[in-house]
Amino acid sequence: MLGFPTLNDYKLPFFSIILLMYFMTICENLLIILLVSTSQRLRSPMYFFLGHLALSDIILVTSIVPKMLDVIIRGGSTISYVGCLAQFYLYGGTVSAECFLLTAMSYDRYLAICRPLHYISVMSVKLRCSLIISSWLLGFMLVLISLLLVCGLQFCGSNIMNYFFCDYAPLLELSCSDTTVLDIEMILLCFPIILLPFSCITVSYVYIFMAIFGISTTSGRQKTFSTCSSHLVVVSIYYGSMFVIYMVPYRGHSMTVNKFISLLYIVTVVTPLLNPMIYSLSNRDIKQAFRKLSSKMLAVL
Repeated sequence: MLGFPTLNDYKLPFFSIILLMYFMTICENLLIILLVSTSQRLRSPMYFFLGHLALSDIILVTSIVPKMLDVIIRGGSTISYVGCLAQFYLYGGTVSAECFLLTAMSYDRYLAICRPLHYISVMSVKLRCSLIISSWLLGFMLVLISLLLVCGLQFCGSNIMNYFFCDYAPLLELSCSDTTVLDIEMILLCFPIILLPFSCITVSYVYIFMAIFGISTTSGRQKTFSTCSSHLVVVSIYYGSMFVIYMVPYRGHSMTVNKFISLLYIVTVVTPLLNPMIYSLSNRDIKQAFRKLSSKMLAVL
């Protein structure tokens, strides 16, 4: 993997920035998981989904960043064929699962705002567990189709990948097989992984906005909107990147452009790094749970 061969004197600063972002992402998301799993205040369905979103963010960056740091500091690195496929599958499965998790969270917000009287009864423990399990299973099962097709490719030419991790497009570029079927499969998988969840989220927010505009007072509208604004911001960033990376044909723009678009998505951690900040660390319940946990730890020490 060539990574970023033109960094030159900026290699060490770039490495340091990425390492710092990775460290912050892991710490923030681990903190969210710890708070959600230990605090009695954070037992609502919204925080249950947040915990799994934090877990998916940890898996996402951990599947890419450690190897990418090695690529940056060495000015290029190697990865085995099996390791490359494993990285591709773990990354793809986590990205897909996160699409479904965000959809489940939008449904949770829809119930909370549009059907508040039925929220507790509808969003039962059984339903939320079913949504979580379905999100993870669907994400990894759909990407398994891509993995099996990639395993059937022949790699008889160059083994130099002008990229920083094993993504779909760079793997197809290396293959000397006909990739027409895989190009079609990638487009088809965009429907259940990207377009269908995005459509569900859009419909949910149409109903949410209708309910918000139906509130008579300005303060009431602002208070209600604040409960879903964080999710809306994260969805916009996440799906905006997804559409650019996977809905636009990869042969339509250079690998250099692809690299920096993907870097924006994964490592600048526009989602994994900012999710805890946007979603939770500015949340009153999260802050109170954090203060309570901190006081307990200080008391033990």
